[in-house]
Amino acid sequence: MSTDPAAETAYVYVLATKDARGVRTYVGWSLDPERRLAEHNSGRARGAKSTRGAYWTLVHLEPCADRQSAMSREWHLKRDHRFRRRLRESFTPGSSG
Repeated sequence: MSTDPAAETAYVYVLATKDARGVRTYVGWSLDPERRLAEHNSGRARGAKSTRGAYWTLVHLEPCADRQSAMSREWHLKRDHRFRRRLRESFTPGSSG
């Protein structure tokens, strides 16, 4: 029995870090957000270029019905500056979601 990979639960996540520039956020999507967070924090090439060299904390996680829904939600969250500002204002380094 095969499963439709598009029907897998996907997740949209927001990471935050504090550095000399202040609190920064990063929005992404993944089928395995714990693995993806580890990739971002490892500094290896698999992490997004903008997340390298910092320790990121998961501050928001949303389940989505499938990959397409997650990609769409990611697109919207990347443009929702008010939502991201609220996350930045409530972020305390060392805390999570």
